[in-house]
Amino acid sequence: MTGITLVGCGFVADLYMKSLATFPDINVLGAYDRDPERRAAFCSHWDIPPLESIDALFAIQPKDGVILNLTNPDAHHEINMACLNAGFHVWSEKPLAVTMEQAQECYDLAKAKGLQLASAPCSVLGQAAQTMAQAVRDKTMGDAQLIYAELDDGYIPQAPLEGWISESGQPWPFVDEFRVGCTLEHAGYYLSWLIGMFGTVRSVTAASATVIPDKKGVTGCAPDFSTATLFFETGPVVRLTCSIAAPHDHQIRVIGDKGVLKLHKAWDNAAPVKFHPRRRIRRRLVDFPIGKKVKFKGAAHPKVERWGAAAMNFALGPAEMLQAIAKGEASRLSGEYALHLNEVTLAIQNAGDDTGAQVMTTGCAPMKAMDWSE
Repeated sequence: MTGITLVGCGFVADLYMKSLATFPDINVLGAYDRDPERRAAFCSHWDIPPLESIDALFAIQPKDGVILNLTNPDAHHEINMACLNAGFHVWSEKPLAVTMEQAQECYDLAKAKGLQLASAPCSVLGQAAQTMAQAVRDKTMGDAQLIYAELDDGYIPQAPLEGWISESGQPWPFVDEFRVGCTLEHAGYYLSWLIGMFGTVRSVTAASATVIPDKKGVTGCAPDFSTATLFFETGPVVRLTCSIAAPHDHQIRVIGDKGVLKLHKAWDNAAPVKFHPRRRIRRRLVDFPIGKKVKFKGAAHPKVERWGAAAMNFALGPAEMLQAIAKGEASRLSGEYALHLNEVTLAIQNAGDDTGAQVMTTGCAPMKAMDWSE
């Protein structure tokens, strides 16, 4: 493999560095951040060269390498475009861009220049996701007919966010997280699995809302809850939820005519996938509560230890991209894939309570409380 450089030295960059360490053939050549203090702290902690400008980064970046864009989401379009215009392959943190116009511009430029462009998340390449995809292909649960996917993270605004500090000393950017929204930040984890398994999403019926009025005084927040029904060109119907209000629930269930495939930890590359067969017992129909673990048939990838809420190798995507570049092939996480993922995610994020909704023409008052002593 060849060299990688990083743009952005914030919280998530530490997770990438821990993950890149599991691929000894990948050489991290340096990192740039517009904040000199953050850049110095990060580069000192990881013992890599600090780069004082984006032009300095371009000067050392090999053409067969990859630039990791780990800036905050509002800067993704600007940095992606700058790197592509300079002739470099780009791995972007999610989302690819915060509007479809910007995402399309990035895609078009990459295609015109013959460059690879991909975006996080890359957990779809991990063992858990690949095991589930294998079980779906093998019809372990029979024909897949319905999927429930949950990405609820608990009541995050009440969590001790100020104490969430990365290894190099960077705080979790909760202001950005609240303003970008949990859908843009998290829907991609299961959307990438689903698109990887079934391909094109034909249509999305969704709604999003703000259910927590105050998030530590942060203004301009995106919706903190969304729910969507996804209709694929070929594949089952899917319901996907995201929130930072509902109790923590990261499970995905694939319902088939023989039973249910279940996985409980979206952010764990080694999470077990289990099959719960459906049986008739006397006059009852039950899904067995104890599932049988599905064995993964492929080679295992490097794992990372759990840090915080996740046990994900963030370098799986960049590593696969480097392999594709070396072979002259398109990455599995191609530009088309990234663009479609961006479109579906934004469709969910931007679906307010009146977008495509049927407005009721009837109504009634809340029910009076029942008092049996009356």
